[in-house]
Amino acid sequence: MALCVKSAVRAKLKGMRASGDFFKELDNVIARKLEMAIKRAKGNGRKTLRGYDL
Repeated sequence: MALCVKSAVRAKLKGMRASGDFFKELDNVIARKLEMAIKRAKGNGRKTLRGYDL
C-alpha cells in the first residue's frame, strides 16, 4: 500500500528525478515512523498521534 502521493513528492523535488525504488523506500520509511509513533502514543496511554510522536 502506497503511503505517499508520488505527484506531491515530485512537486517538491524541483527539477530532480526519483526512481521507482526511491518511492518504495520512502513508503518503508513512512511506515516505520508511523509504527514508532503508534507505539509511543500507546505507551503514553493515548489513542491520538501527535507531532512529537514522530
